Amino acid sequence: MFPLFLDAAWKVLLAAVVLGAGLPALFAVGVRSFALAGAGSGPLTDDDGRAIAVSAPTSGGSTGLRILGVVCVVLVLAAVAVGLTVIIAGGFGKAVSFENVFPMIVDK
Repeated sequence: MFPLFLDAAWKVLLAAVVLGAGLPALFAVGVRSFALAGAGSGPLTDDDGRAIAVSAPTSGGSTGLRILGVVCVVLVLAAVAVGLTVIIAGGFGKAVSFENVFPMIVDK
């Protein structure tokens, strides 16, 4: 009985780490990569040297960082969509099946 408990406990722990800390960390990586890809030449200043605005990027930025940002944000949005699908399907008395590549709503 105890090995069965340990088997279930590590699965719950893994899901908690991936969904609880992994998704916010993945979103942070995406936002950070967008920030690094769009770094401009610096702030615009007035006659007194005070910053009044941040300039637009002078070059195209890093395409790789932008792609990384898009991938990270899309993965987070997909995870949120799947989570909402599971919750909504349960509310309608249905279940979500992961037998295929894509999650499908099926009868219980």
